[in-house]
Amino acid sequence: MDLFKKCHDFTRADEIKAMDLYPYFRPIQENEGPVVQIEGRKVVMAGSNNYLGLTSHPKVKEAAIKAIEKYGTGCSGSRYLTGTIDLHNELEYRLAKFFNKPAVLLYSTGYQTAQGIIPTLVNRGEYVVSDRDNHACIVAGNLMARGATAEIVRYKHNDMNDLERVMKKLPLEAAKLLVSDGVFSTGGEIVDLKTLNSLAKKYNAKVLIDDAHATGVIGKGGRGTASEFDLEDEIDLTMGTFSKTFASLGGFVAGEERVINFLKHSSPALIFSASPTPASVAAALAALTILEAEPERVTKLIRNATKVRTELKEAGFNVVDGRTAIVPVIVGSDELAFQMWRLLYEAGVFVNVFISPGVPQGRQMMRTSYMSTHEDEHLDYIIDTFKKTGKQLGLIE
Repeated sequence: MDLFKKCHDFTRADEIKAMDLYPYFRPIQENEGPVVQIEGRKVVMAGSNNYLGLTSHPKVKEAAIKAIEKYGTGCSGSRYLTGTIDLHNELEYRLAKFFNKPAVLLYSTGYQTAQGIIPTLVNRGEYVVSDRDNHACIVAGNLMARGATAEIVRYKHNDMNDLERVMKKLPLEAAKLLVSDGVFSTGGEIVDLKTLNSLAKKYNAKVLIDDAHATGVIGKGGRGTASEFDLEDEIDLTMGTFSKTFASLGGFVAGEERVINFLKHSSPALIFSASPTPASVAAALAALTILEAEPERVTKLIRNATKVRTELKEAGFNVVDGRTAIVPVIVGSDELAFQMWRLLYEAGVFVNVFISPGVPQGRQMMRTSYMSTHEDEHLDYIIDTFKKTGKQLGLIE
């Protein structure tokens, strides 16, 4: 058997390209926030995770440039050895204060963060209890923990009754890590954190919440899911990324000092990876400063997403309920999803296409997301374009 046979047999992407419906890997030539240039023309961006619109903020860009001028383009080593600069320590200190936690540890990417936490903390004879719809980074971390002979148990998406059913079956005395997205990346739903936290206490589990899509979006001043539910003192660990609200690249975990200290000296994903670059850290620091100084950006973001969600539902679209920056519009098949993407794109609106097996059959969607820097003119154009396209495809009356 040829190892590469599966590669040569994979033709799905080629077939979609041949139909001129391929929506992925489209290079952005200029990025001005709500409007970007792709393939030589301006389109309204309705698919970015740049939630607070800070990737083009002058202060964020200036901070990154100054960091390169002072420290160079990279750190040339892991945090454990020669890769720590004072900016790393400053960002960890600032984030700990922001999240009201004793300590924070940075990782080089958000995806890597879960792989740095889960298999380091959960070992033989211990359990990871994980929502079925958790992000792929958590799934990867779970697989690594399983490779270290930990037990992985999953429960139905955001279903607290099923979570309790699962937890009841596990030995009460066994150590457990209960892991969930705070805001789920596909549908934008918020975890039922109060119930989840109560069950964790009842069944002897520690809690890890992934706030990649929650930081800067929900909670007091954008402080995430634990803040949203007034549980900052109860949630054990919060992880997140800099690639969304913080307009950069990297990841972090916030928690009690002894746990962060253990990860700092035991996590292979930290010890054997080059540290976050000076420009990335400086950009995240500048974005955090803006978030703290301008919490109205969070209010504007949610106002924008709510406007689109409400008007698309009123128009007859099948829109997933929520109150975050993510507004998914379900179309129901791969073919319809690709067709709708193409029509929206030709009309000057860029969205993300989620198809099977990334989502279940019948849940294929246009996953739209919004920024605080969208103005009504952008939102109205997105809504009007969706209505025209939906009528053309028979999705709405």
